[in-house]
Amino acid sequence: MKEKIKTKNIRQSVNFKAEPHYVYEALMDSKKHSQFTKAPARISRKVGGKFTAYGDWIEGKNLKLVKDKKIVQKWRGKDWPKGHYSETTFELKPHKNGTLLVFTQKGVPTEHYKGINSGWKEHYWVKMRKMLER
Repeated sequence: MKEKIKTKNIRQSVNFKAEPHYVYEALMDSKKHSQFTKAPARISRKVGGKFTAYGDWIEGKNLKLVKDKKIVQKWRGKDWPKGHYSETTFELKPHKNGTLLVFTQKGVPTEHYKGINSGWKEHYWVKMRKMLER
């Protein structure tokens, strides 16, 4: 019997002074993603396609892609329990002077919650903002 993993959900909202298209591209374009994270990323732009980020530390699969509007992915960290994935959703909404990104991540293992929750802010939103708002 598979062990039940205790999980928590993350919800964050971030404003960027960039149009939704540029925010979408920062997340979905391998070169742009690598540019802001300063780490290798390989990202498929197809539903069902796989991706890796921060080298191979993060891996997953695209579940739903709506260009410039929404990204839904199966997502996991290398140190997570074997075979366990969370579901991330990036919703991009036009907002005054740019984009409101509403982010949710469901199913984060409780022991990784604190690090992942702060990691999105530190390793994604801050770095994306620097690249997008130049």
